[in-house]
Amino acid sequence: MAEVTVLQLAERLSIPPDRLLQQMKDAGLPHQEQGDAINDDQQSQLLTHLRGVHGESPKPRNKITLKRRETSTLRAGRSTVNVQVRKKRTIVRKPVEPEPVEEPVLEEPEAPVVEAADVVAQTEAPEVADVLPETAEAEESPVEEATPEAPAAEPEEAAEPEEVEAEAEPEAAEAPVEEAPTEEAEEPVPAEDVEVAEPEVAEAPTPVEAEVAKPVAEAPPSKRKIDFANVEALRRAAHAEAVAETERRKEETKRKAQELADKKAAEEAKRQAAADVAAAKRQQEAERERRELEESKVSDRKDRRDRHDLDEGDKENKVSGGAGRRRGAAGRRKNELAHLLDDVDNVPSVPGKRTLGLRAGGRARRAAAPLRKVSVQGFNAPTADIKREVEVGEAITIAQLSQKMSVKAGDLIKTLMSLGTMANINQMIDQDTAVLLVEEYGHTVKLIDADAAEKELEESVIYEGEGVSRAPVVTVMGHVDHGKTSLLDYIRQASVVDGESGGITQHIGAYRAATKHGEICFIDTPGHAAFTAMRARGADCTDVVVLVVAADDGVMPQTEEAVQHAKGAEVPIVVAVNKMDVEGADPERVKNELAARDVIPEEWGGDTQFIQVSAMTGEGIDDLLEAILLQAELQELTAVPDGPATGVVLESQLDKGRGVVATLLVQNGTLKQGDIVVAGQEHGRVRAINDESGKKIKTAGPSTPVSILGLSSPPGAGDSFLVATDDKKAREVAQLRSDKANDARLSANAPASLDNLLENFGAPGAQFLNVVVKADVRGSLEAITSSLLALGNDEVKVNVVGSGVGAITETDANYAITADAVIFGFNVRADNAARKLIEREGLDLRYYKVIYDIVDDVRDALSGMLSPEVREEIVGIAEVRQVFSSRKLGQIAGCMVTEGTVSRNKKIRVLRDNVVIYEGELESLRHFKEEVADISRGSECGIGVRNYNDVREGDQIEVFDTREVARAL
Repeated sequence: MAEVTVLQLAERLSIPPDRLLQQMKDAGLPHQEQGDAINDDQQSQLLTHLRGVHGESPKPRNKITLKRRETSTLRAGRSTVNVQVRKKRTIVRKPVEPEPVEEPVLEEPEAPVVEAADVVAQTEAPEVADVLPETAEAEESPVEEATPEAPAAEPEEAAEPEEVEAEAEPEAAEAPVEEAPTEEAEEPVPAEDVEVAEPEVAEAPTPVEAEVAKPVAEAPPSKRKIDFANVEALRRAAHAEAVAETERRKEETKRKAQELADKKAAEEAKRQAAADVAAAKRQQEAERERRELEESKVSDRKDRRDRHDLDEGDKENKVSGGAGRRRGAAGRRKNELAHLLDDVDNVPSVPGKRTLGLRAGGRARRAAAPLRKVSVQGFNAPTADIKREVEVGEAITIAQLSQKMSVKAGDLIKTLMSLGTMANINQMIDQDTAVLLVEEYGHTVKLIDADAAEKELEESVIYEGEGVSRAPVVTVMGHVDHGKTSLLDYIRQASVVDGESGGITQHIGAYRAATKHGEICFIDTPGHAAFTAMRARGADCTDVVVLVVAADDGVMPQTEEAVQHAKGAEVPIVVAVNKMDVEGADPERVKNELAARDVIPEEWGGDTQFIQVSAMTGEGIDDLLEAILLQAELQELTAVPDGPATGVVLESQLDKGRGVVATLLVQNGTLKQGDIVVAGQEHGRVRAINDESGKKIKTAGPSTPVSILGLSSPPGAGDSFLVATDDKKAREVAQLRSDKANDARLSANAPASLDNLLENFGAPGAQFLNVVVKADVRGSLEAITSSLLALGNDEVKVNVVGSGVGAITETDANYAITADAVIFGFNVRADNAARKLIEREGLDLRYYKVIYDIVDDVRDALSGMLSPEVREEIVGIAEVRQVFSSRKLGQIAGCMVTEGTVSRNKKIRVLRDNVVIYEGELESLRHFKEEVADISRGSECGIGVRNYNDVREGDQIEVFDTREVARAL
């Protein structure tokens, strides 16, 4: 045993430290303070002293106790329990049998000795019972309680832990046979298995045998003959001493018995109360445990086979349990183990409880080892309201806010309704509304900046070094068919117009042209009205705008729009008056029309250069390039090539062989192969860089248009891009931008208030034309989508249920089937799987190359969905001159046809003082008592009105016809 302090030993023995120090002082030990250490020898010395104080003499030990501890795992429902089984085996050495004594006188002293021993045993037994409950470890040592001759020591003496490892050595004549010492406690360290050489276990000697054997063993072998007078005197003296000692101990026993009874009663009441609580708890959880055990029955069996020590433990339990105990008992104990572990902390120890019994055969049968105490942690509900710090951004959904506040979403919706706002769980609410909700529930609001990560990424882009001159970025803008692309073709000495469908530009094209005046980066934009967003993006990322105007056509709507974009971006304009070789060219007309729109030529005192050019003959091309470079020189365009690249996305598409292809314009820094790029809501590593002619390059400097591969999805045209330091930061920023776009889309569906809910109640619903649009590039897709959504009115609208870049896939066809939509393909085709599905389902699939055709077809389809317009046409008017009565027809109006023709079975109106008082049909039309089909102007007739008898003289009967007229947008 390791050294312990006086305080630790006192706590283990459950006695005051001062009392223990006094006993150690009486035993001759030098300890004065509670922190002094005590070794094993000193503890043995203290134990010997205490035994001597109580009248006991040291005796050789006659028992060997073997301990074994086994650990197994049981599964009860969803919980796993570690069970530790402790076993103890005591081997009692047989006492030395004395040789037969010839003198029969030795048998006479047995009676008084037995009587004295019985009295001593009876007086000592209660003391042992009183000592054992003083320590918490007494229940784990059943051997001591089974021995009636346990030494009646003080509580600190009885609780002294000892490991009995050696047998008692018999002393022939000097040491008498000593009774087995009691083992008070069991150390938690697992005992090693000890092999015992003696195969038989003998019974412990009874007190009678011990007392009889004592004088025999004390007699030396050489002195066999005893003086009977001395023996009788010794016997009487011992008897008198025993009787006196018995009387003294009886009084002490009565006092301790009364104290023990009171203590037992209190502990029994406490145990009973704990048992009642545990029983109630088990009753509540019994049903749940039963269901869980039934569900996990199969898995429990498998876990039982896989458990490495459980089979051996079951065998030991069967042996110790006896032949009459079956396997079902172990299973039942397993099912009840969870309840026992819950109750073990509340069940007090029972003083004097025996855990070792004797069977009829004489062998010791051990009871189940006591369970280790398990601390069961329970959850205590908070007694006060928890105040949280809720982070609120610019916009947040009800679901996100409820999760941050730990409040049910239904409660938040009810609170919003009480504030006059209708919203669902996925509805976006603004920051002010969210703050009101958070404060309504008593939490603290923390306003956060949703762009913090994006700003951090932008701030990480640092350029070091001096700026160098760069090539100007020039955007060519103008009306459709005014010769923008033809002008660029002449400058680049290439033919791009022939490759464009319909002879018009439908994509943003970026080119870098080397002229004798220097390099210039040109951006060609479409001139069609649908490509307004493209022209706006071109103006935002350019240095100079070249406005192309046809000399024979003048200023057109898209020309005026280009002027507005250039002025909005504060970019200088150079006007190229094209088609000067065409007959009827009038450059002065162009100057006058542009001057009316605040574009003043230099000749008139303005700051705009007007250059007359011809894309066919090359007239004025050099002058145009000089004017462009002059504007660039005035702006002093510079860029820092050393650093991460930043710029703008001009176009993007999904190529079947290469994947996502994005056209970028590098505005600053240098783009390298392998850089991590964040473009809008997409990110990725640059796998390849190609210039405008398709050649692979490794780097791209400022004012260089390139196409890259490696992005996750096609980014939006016009999105800015930059190079991130690591992939984690790029992914975070891209996800943040995607969430913001999603929030903006959800915010478009504003929460319905009670006011607009009543306004919209009962309004007729609009009809929708569902379409699925697939295009070759992102810019064209945006132009088509915006153009289609602009069509329609309150009655008919276009609903784009699906859109994307790339070929038409089976997923797009499934969208069309679900929404009953029409599929539009712009410069793309359907793959084989999609084509088969479309043919099988009979979907409407249409391919287009020119955006005009898509817009025209959709407009016609929407016009066909409009309800026809009903128009009325007055065919005749008759004036009532006289009213007659008829038995069959009732009142008959005698009329004169004043205008047109009155026909039978036509709808009529009766007007009195030019006010319509009745609308119905003609029932009878007669001319001189003859039924006629119609009567022309100037003739008299009799008119019978169906279901109307209030015709008066002077009324007018208006005959009209209705017809439906198709409507158009």
